[in-house]
Amino acid sequence: MLRFYKKDFHLMPVRLIIDALDFARNAGAHHGKIALSEFERLQDYLTDNDGELQYAVTGTLNREARPVLQIVVQGSINLQCQRCLGQIGHALDLQTDLLLAQNENELSSLDEDESVDCILATSDMDALALIEDEIILSLPISPRHGENECLVDNIHSNDAAGEKPLFAALAALKNLH
Repeated sequence: MLRFYKKDFHLMPVRLIIDALDFARNAGAHHGKIALSEFERLQDYLTDNDGELQYAVTGTLNREARPVLQIVVQGSINLQCQRCLGQIGHALDLQTDLLLAQNENELSSLDEDESVDCILATSDMDALALIEDEIILSLPISPRHGENECLVDNIHSNDAAGEKPLFAALAALKNLH
């Protein structure tokens, strides 16, 4: 079953609510685009919220006939470099299979296998919140520019070009005492 909810037309984005087990067993599929500004929790990781991401949520059964949600997300986002605090582009090409557990006991037993990502299936699962979770989990822990692309690298290369190092004045004071 697939339901769309919109509580307040002006404040709340459309949410994709699915019965996860039913969606998987009936090979449900939903795809589209969503603006970055619609992902509330993702905002903490972004330098801006311009643009949109393409997504697809597909239900299927795996080889063992267990229900699975397949999530695909593609697009570009801008993160903050942890070295220079500048903007860094990050391409998302996320493909995740989430095994659906029918109850807590099944979740516990399936969770023991570290090679499998498993979640508890609910009859009112917010698929867009699940997509946001997967995006956040896929982000680098400490995003940084590549070698010689960072603002910090440019400062150091200017130092090497004949300018005094940033802490040269401190070193000179230390030598005086």
